[in-house]
Amino acid sequence: MTRIAAVHGALAPHRYSQHAITDMVARTCLPPGADRRALDRLHRGARVTTRHTALPLDRYGGLTDFGEVNDAFIATAVPLGAEAVAGALDAAGLSPRDIDLLMFTSVTGIAAPSVDARLVGRLGLRPDVRRVPVFGLGCVAGAAGIGRLHDYLLGRPDDVAVLLSVELCSLTFQRDDPSMANLVASALFGDGAAAVVACGARRPAATGASAARPGPVVVDTRSRLYPDTERVMGWDITGSGFRIVLDAGVPDLVRKNLGAEVDGFLADHGLTRADITAWVCHPGGPKVLEAVEEVLELPDGALDFTWRSLAAVGNLSSSSVLHVLRDTLAERPPPAGSAGLLLAMGPGFCSELVLLRW
Repeated sequence: MTRIAAVHGALAPHRYSQHAITDMVARTCLPPGADRRALDRLHRGARVTTRHTALPLDRYGGLTDFGEVNDAFIATAVPLGAEAVAGALDAAGLSPRDIDLLMFTSVTGIAAPSVDARLVGRLGLRPDVRRVPVFGLGCVAGAAGIGRLHDYLLGRPDDVAVLLSVELCSLTFQRDDPSMANLVASALFGDGAAAVVACGARRPAATGASAARPGPVVVDTRSRLYPDTERVMGWDITGSGFRIVLDAGVPDLVRKNLGAEVDGFLADHGLTRADITAWVCHPGGPKVLEAVEEVLELPDGALDFTWRSLAAVGNLSSSSVLHVLRDTLAERPPPAGSAGLLLAMGPGFCSELVLLRW
């Protein structure tokens, strides 16, 4: 089985209160003299207190086109990604040359050569490292990425694989779009990165900080696409960049599908929800999290780390669930031998489940 040796999170360099971000959105998105009370209610209701951004807030109003925005993505993603990978390797007691596979995921910018390629020389990875850049999975990619590392390491149990997520959601903000979807996104999303180091079953145990507190093993994963939901969540690609598609019905999709999905997956392993000692859930937003708690009938406090992450940094898209996993490992590791479930949802519309055992 795949062992998660370390998880390290990193945040974009500029940190602001939710109120300061609300003011920036009002200045750059709403027409002059417009009533901003609805915007204020949306931002208060997001239950976010602070967020990190790739650029200073006063830069966002001056971004003129997709090319300029994407240049800013690359300029920030490379050093932020390097920070996340270096931190995870250090925690695992491994060196960059130990990496056999580097998977990179983002849905907030594009690059060719890809960000992972730009990190090989910067970090000192081997020139024969296998690289898998992934675009389009959105918020689900943190969970799906762990699943795909697991798939790879089942076939190469002596290897070390790293997942890197970098999401600079602030760069997708559309200045000329007062739609509800854009305003909701402006209330929720933040900028950050995370890296996961995973080792195959025959790889010697990690020797870093994680050795004293071993991470969980991945037992199994499940991917599910739901039919006729392509326009629920995603991007419309425009001349000004990524214009968000976000349907208000996402919480209802969670209520309709997630319970049976989780129960079926657990039953395949002789488990029920009562056997899960750690729920590592992507912080999609208050209404989504309330739907998850409701449909899974979770006990009080089960998603504390998820709610805390949402408040502290917002929704970091694919990086968020990895930050929640990091916090779980560091602050409340479940008892040895117990089961945990990592889950996220994203464009497709889809879900990804990862069964863990400590």
